[in-house]
Amino acid sequence: MNKINRKLEYALMALKYMSQKIPGELTSAKEVSDSFHTPFDATARVMQQMAQKGGILRAEYGANGGYQITKDLAKVSIHDLVEIIEGPTALVKCLHKEEPCEIQKTCNIVSPITNLNLKLTEFYKSVSLKDLLVERAAMPAKKSEVVVNG
Repeated sequence: MNKINRKLEYALMALKYMSQKIPGELTSAKEVSDSFHTPFDATARVMQQMAQKGGILRAEYGANGGYQITKDLAKVSIHDLVEIIEGPTALVKCLHKEEPCEIQKTCNIVSPITNLNLKLTEFYKSVSLKDLLVERAAMPAKKSEVVVNG
């Protein structure tokens, strides 16, 4: 239904990889692309976007350059990242004001789709990159959830 595109996947892969490194350690786009067998150009492009547009990364240029995470990933939502990588998003064409829909005058689902779009946007804004990318240890079952045979 609501698919993540490849560029966003590469951005998430880079951020997860970088978040597991020592703070301040630089990571090159080549290192990320080699580690995950992603296309170098696309990987480099999304890392550059995260540095230039979003300020999530800081770029250090030169022979020993690379990128490092500069923002607290707990304060950056998946919605923020989507907008950095893809630009403004909406479920359907008519929600983009610059792209009028040819059936907008007779459409009977503009209101419910607008509502759905708002709910999805709210949800994506509520999920931080840290929530998404940091592995959590399995939580032990509560006593009330433990079933004992006997």
